[in-house]
Amino acid sequence: MSKTINGFSKLTKEEKVQWIAEHMFVNSEEAIYVLEQYWNTDKKLQKLHDDFVENTLSNYYLPFSVVPNVSINDKIYTVPMVIEESSVVAAASLTTKFWSKRGGFKAEVISTTKVGQVHFMFFGDKSELKKYFIEKKEDLIFSTDAITKNMRIRGGGILDIELRDKTSDLANYYQLHITFETVDSMGANFINTCLETIAAEFKRDDIQIIMSILSNYVPDCLVYAEVSCKVEDLYKENAEENAQKFLTAVKIAQIEPFRAVTHNKGIMNGIDAVVIATGNDFRAVEAGVHAYASKSGVYKGLTNCSIENGIFKFWIEVPLALGTVGGLTALHPLSKFSLEMMQHPTAKELMQIVAVIGLAQNFAAIKALTTKGIQHGHMKMHLTNIIKQLGASEYETVMLNNYFKDKSISHNAVREAYQQLKQKGDFGSAQPPE
Repeated sequence: MSKTINGFSKLTKEEKVQWIAEHMFVNSEEAIYVLEQYWNTDKKLQKLHDDFVENTLSNYYLPFSVVPNVSINDKIYTVPMVIEESSVVAAASLTTKFWSKRGGFKAEVISTTKVGQVHFMFFGDKSELKKYFIEKKEDLIFSTDAITKNMRIRGGGILDIELRDKTSDLANYYQLHITFETVDSMGANFINTCLETIAAEFKRDDIQIIMSILSNYVPDCLVYAEVSCKVEDLYKENAEENAQKFLTAVKIAQIEPFRAVTHNKGIMNGIDAVVIATGNDFRAVEAGVHAYASKSGVYKGLTNCSIENGIFKFWIEVPLALGTVGGLTALHPLSKFSLEMMQHPTAKELMQIVAVIGLAQNFAAIKALTTKGIQHGHMKMHLTNIIKQLGASEYETVMLNNYFKDKSISHNAVREAYQQLKQKGDFGSAQPPE
């Protein structure tokens, strides 16, 4: 059934949908219906979405949720999250409410430096290259003057250019390592434009430019967030024992990569959801964060914990290159809505908010893991999804939710209970009282 096509990008959206439906699906009418039901009735809004990327067929919806009561540096935020995982928003909401009654989160931006590189090969004498770079450095910066003018007015621009010798790793390989401050914009297009301009200015016969590109590894674009309270205020019972278990769980993520990956995935549940909601690049953030987790040569958990003199402290230091102006933040209506809802944060404020949600998510996960277990809350939330997959009626949904209030939840268990309910109309002696 599947076949190739020339000139697909030149077709209208309707023609693309028709071709896909006819050549990739048995039931073409159903395929068209699935795609068209997610089209926005507002044609102007739909055109905006269509123009984001190439070959758009439809829109892919994810829930847009919020977490209230997020107290950061004594300021309260309502934070947007875009994510499909059922327990994430609930966990973040419970955690932020919990800490709002214990002094809230404290956060600070450590640094905001971003990096771009011109990668090139040089086949001559190293001392000659170094001399050429020193002579050329001011010209390289001046060549970007028109590009950096507005950024410099806002307090940003090029911070420095270094020549780096990488020939010990790859023969004849060098870099121009360039640091930037991009203020409230993420700055990818700005950085890349500067790099290509610098490369053109630097190039000569014995220098072969390989590529010019920003780096998503931003170890000097760092934000720190923490929470702390008395150990006795952390748990309703067995506070000392549970706090020590929490501490040990964090330490395990520092030494065991198999655990660290899942530990950090939980942090990214929170971080990615806010990054997406604000129109930032979650893939760039993910890549940079995981590289940072490996900076010691061993992949480690991103959070840390201490218990000293009866005080529990939990913190994170994470690299986040984010923007609140430009790109999708200025185009996507819900991205603009998200930033307005958070009272138009600066890029630094957004870094703090995102780090706090990541820390909150990790706190919720570790607390659950070291007490009731992660599945206790997760599967309760997942129960709703299973019931929907089974196609249960409103009455059956209520019955199944009641039935599993005190029972272990699995897909098979819910399916068997549903089949029994369909056959008999109730659960017999197991049916809870009305």
